[in-house]
Amino acid sequence: MLTCTIGITAYNEEANIGTLLKRLQQQHLAPVIIHEIVVVASGCTDGTEAIVQVMAEDDPRIRLLSQPQREGKASAINLFLRETTDDLLILSSADLLPAIDAVENLIAPFSDERIGIAGSHPVPVDKPDNFMGYGVNLLWNLHHDIYMNGGVNVGEMIAFRRLFEMIDVETAVDEASIEQLIRAQGYQVQYVAAAIVYNKGADSIPDFIRQRRRIHAGHLEMTQTLGYSVSTMDGGTILKALLLRQSWRPVPLVWTVGIVALEIYGRFLGWLDHKQNRSHTVWEIAESTKQLG
Repeated sequence: MLTCTIGITAYNEEANIGTLLKRLQQQHLAPVIIHEIVVVASGCTDGTEAIVQVMAEDDPRIRLLSQPQREGKASAINLFLRETTDDLLILSSADLLPAIDAVENLIAPFSDERIGIAGSHPVPVDKPDNFMGYGVNLLWNLHHDIYMNGGVNVGEMIAFRRLFEMIDVETAVDEASIEQLIRAQGYQVQYVAAAIVYNKGADSIPDFIRQRRRIHAGHLEMTQTLGYSVSTMDGGTILKALLLRQSWRPVPLVWTVGIVALEIYGRFLGWLDHKQNRSHTVWEIAESTKQLG
């Protein structure tokens, strides 16, 4: 049996936190034990903390850690690391919904002592029958194709061994920072396609650009300070995956060109932020990504 603790970072997530906790309670866990489910609520001004507290009364595994001020996701992760003890940890955003066997599948690779970190398979709930829905599905499908062909990157929900005490509190790309810390110690990364987590992509152009800008700025900072780049920073890798997947029918082709243009613009803004030392430690929330249901 493999025992793990799950950490959920939350800022004003009353719309989804209860559903997420219920789904974690319902997980199929034949070879896995969930020791704790710890919610780190950072500066919440809605009902997030109240929902967690009510559910904790009925499930002793659920625990609330409250940060009075919103200090950024990296700060919340460091609090989670300080306040837990298990050697296997899962880190999850609060705005997703794991499949019923996601935890079991995500933890399974750790029976191999060489594996230090495992990443889940994000699947958007957005319908691809409109421009933004198409773009979100294209983005995550490309990530999946790159990972299945040997690319290395993890995100959304990850599992990892406790091999460090904290991450850089100023990072805007926390999962990538964890990946770098673990790979630097000689451990391997495993992409787990069967560990499906459902998320909601941006359904507005401003939210899409806001996300892509922040992520690219964070990756550039990590490359500069640590000399480590994730696979999706390689334009050639992305282009190859795109050409292999692309439909050449008129509407998908036009939509693809539009999404590529937005991605380039978002990366350009992220590059400017990096050059100007603009911090994304506490980032502006993309509200449209929170409407999972």
